[in-house]
Amino acid sequence: MANHPSATKRHRQSLKRRIRARSSKATVGGIVRTVNEAVAAGDKEAAAAQLKIASVALSKAASKGIIHNRNAARRISRLATKVSALG
Repeated sequence: MANHPSATKRHRQSLKRRIRARSSKATVGGIVRTVNEAVAAGDKEAAAAQLKIASVALSKAASKGIIHNRNAARRISRLATKVSALG
């Protein structure tokens, strides 16, 4: 446990940040799941609509530092590839 006041404050901040990040990650995960479910069902229109929502959510999470920029870009790219493969 932290002994200095500044270290104690940093610990409190990290706990708050962790809770916020977990909530955002769970939200993004749910949105990505809807894209994958639409792809599995073969519904191209629904998958394309959900892909737009997912790409915005992933980009927002990356801009807030919840996930890495390249992680977001990779996931968006993979989802877009799946959706375009429905043809």
